[in-house]
Amino acid sequence: MRLHVGCAMWTHAPWQGRLLPHPLPPGERLRAYATWCNAVEGNTTFYATPSRSTVESWAGQTDPGFRFVVKLPRPITHERRLTGADDDLRAFLDAIEPLGPRAHALWIQLPGSFGPADAGALAAFLGRLPRDHRYAVEVRHRAFFEDTRAARLLERVLAVAGAEWVPFDTTVLFRTPPTSDAERDAWSKKPRVPLRTAALTDRPIVRYIGRDDPERTAEGWRHWVETVAGWLREGRSPTVFVHTPDNADAPTLARRFHDDVRAEVPGLEPLPEPMAPEAPDEPLTLF
Repeated sequence: MRLHVGCAMWTHAPWQGRLLPHPLPPGERLRAYATWCNAVEGNTTFYATPSRSTVESWAGQTDPGFRFVVKLPRPITHERRLTGADDDLRAFLDAIEPLGPRAHALWIQLPGSFGPADAGALAAFLGRLPRDHRYAVEVRHRAFFEDTRAARLLERVLAVAGAEWVPFDTTVLFRTPPTSDAERDAWSKKPRVPLRTAALTDRPIVRYIGRDDPERTAEGWRHWVETVAGWLREGRSPTVFVHTPDNADAPTLARRFHDDVRAEVPGLEPLPEPMAPEAPDEPLTLF
């Protein structure tokens, strides 16, 4: 059994010299991060489709078992709202092809205005997608969480395509008022939607955001530890991403979450030992 855990990014200034070696050239930071976590959110692709050479570098820094959950670009999901975006989609699929099996799922994050009335557009879009990828959909319209009929409609659309529904759990973040600038910023930007813990496929994906205080973050994920342990016992292969408003300790928290689940499921394969934060004696290379 393997549980994949990760963060929202693989490079972050507060990690350098404290969690990851410093200095490291940009082309080596993913390799170092991959000694801490075995998955990462591909958020950068939302803002621009990367070049194939960039993606080849990502593949070269990770082993085939590493998981990228790669976000579709904004023009497809937010500007064109899944219609008339075939050229953008082809360019994106071509760009990420070098990831091979590392492209665990293509992540379709939809805007908060994308509601039940748009389910037909989602169904049509999913129906046109190639079957050599897995897909995961994140919705933010409250009707999908509060209206049983809307939730069932979305579940039917996803089931036809074999796609997963990605929960973004912000309940701990919004439980009490913010106490830092980073938390205040997260309050203004993150979605406030009810908690959802059901899995639709054998590869569920969870996005969890806690607080800047690591202990409050860990206290808030107890229900996910139990849920993920249950998924593993059922033979599912989950991926969990741990966020905090400042993300300063996100890699250590992701590993801590893995440890908490392993305490419940002793047969779970452990994570490798992370790379030491000291600067390497010799510059690393891709080959």
